[in-house]
Amino acid sequence: MGKPKIPVDLILSKLTEDAEKAQVRVQKASDILLEPLDTEIATTPYDVVYEEDRVKLKHYKPTTETKLKTPFLVVYALINRETMLDLQPGRSVVQTFLREGIDLYMIDWGYPTRKDKYVTIDDHVNSYISNAIDFILQKHNLTKINLMGICMGGTLCVIYSALHPEKIKNLITTVTPTNFDTDQGLLHVWMKNLDVDRMVDTFGNIPADMMNLGFLLLNPARLMIDKYVGFLDNMDDKTFVENFIRMEKWIFDSPDVPGETFRQFIKDCYQKNLLIKNKMVVGGRRVDLKKITMPLLNFYGKYDHLVPPEACELLTSKVGSKDTEDICIDTGHIGIYVSSKSQKEFAPKIIKWLKERDDGKKETKVKKAPSRKATDKKGKKETKTSSPNKKK
Repeated sequence: MGKPKIPVDLILSKLTEDAEKAQVRVQKASDILLEPLDTEIATTPYDVVYEEDRVKLKHYKPTTETKLKTPFLVVYALINRETMLDLQPGRSVVQTFLREGIDLYMIDWGYPTRKDKYVTIDDHVNSYISNAIDFILQKHNLTKINLMGICMGGTLCVIYSALHPEKIKNLITTVTPTNFDTDQGLLHVWMKNLDVDRMVDTFGNIPADMMNLGFLLLNPARLMIDKYVGFLDNMDDKTFVENFIRMEKWIFDSPDVPGETFRQFIKDCYQKNLLIKNKMVVGGRRVDLKKITMPLLNFYGKYDHLVPPEACELLTSKVGSKDTEDICIDTGHIGIYVSSKSQKEFAPKIIKWLKERDDGKKETKVKKAPSRKATDKKGKKETKTSSPNKKK
């Protein structure tokens, strides 16, 4: 009888070797998961310098000498939390800004309760954001600040800048939807046909768990299967496990969305596309994008499944400013803030761009609209202050 054509001994040897490696990996993973892990997020120290209802204004403690004369306010979306910008050591947009001497403020929207059902876009723009900006202006004895908005927070900043252009020196928008007339991305398709009146009338505030489920269903294979397969493949890597848990903590730390704000945002933006048409009305005033005459830097992600490039790229052509720039990064909605590649492109570009415009002069050849230097005049609107509360 001749030798078998199938090398059984080699197959068995390989199986035994793989089993031994798997046993070692599982043991190492078990040791990692059972030992203390560093999974804290948003660890950069700050003071809460202003409070109004559930909303807090965070002022990050400087780590070096301030190099920009104009303070910088960041406004995150109402969905998820601003801790994304300070998710983990080494990949923190907040820490990068502080290292470069930026005087950094950020709005923490908190967690809406039942009484916030009636809070509108007008309340967010002309009360919460406006009062926070007036507080900063008064504190620094200035008339203008630098403003950056993220996702829906960027849309609110665009509205604010159009209504109050005299208070904004430079505007930065990141993954900010302004043109909703697109079928790129399942979210836009869903929202166009959503019975938002029924949702708000039923729930009041839109539950965070419902929002999270909807976002997961936009790309279930990647968001509900692939990432956990990736975790199993890397569960013997402590750094990977810690960063994975940080991201999961951020994803599921989601506030509810105030009902009336959600209603107007879906109807006026997703379903009627009023903002880019200069027809949206907030606080009884029409939002005219031509009023945005300050320099504008507009970031978006090439592979963003929530806010595709088509939803972002029209903005610079619709505003009144002549100093505008679009930057499309090869990443997704969240990767623009946390990926290692984006860390080298995103925050450094913002810092450079702001420094070029900090004294009203530019080193680039891009044309810009005339702007006045900030004076020593205090902000006109009085705001209430609170005792600083240190973050633990």
